[in-house]
Amino acid sequence: QVLFVESGGGLVQPGGSLRLSCSASGRILGNNVMGWYRQAPGTERELVARRFIDGTWYTEAVKGRFTLSRDLAKNTLYLQMDSLKPEDTAIYYCNTVPPTRIMGREHWGQGTQVTVSS
Repeated sequence: QVLFVESGGGLVQPGGSLRLSCSASGRILGNNVMGWYRQAPGTERELVARRFIDGTWYTEAVKGRFTLSRDLAKNTLYLQMDSLKPEDTAIYYCNTVPPTRIMGREHWGQGTQVTVSS
């Protein structure tokens, strides 16, 4: 069962931009708090942005540079990433907040790789 399909990653130079997309199944986007997570090599997966009913939260490291949005008609969540830095290099995932669990285990998509390098 595939609930989330992320895309839009790639290699970009510092200062560049990318827009990530997450296609979600069914009514997940409209019925849950949604977020973008990332995992850099050798680190734990971390939440970087989440959308509440009345607002959006960003972790301090990306505040002012990343923008989370959604299109319910397309069942798609987006993450616009501007002024990218090498420390933004990671695999990016979307999921509910907290992450969706299926049969007791967290369920993740394949993610999309973002590499920021000159």
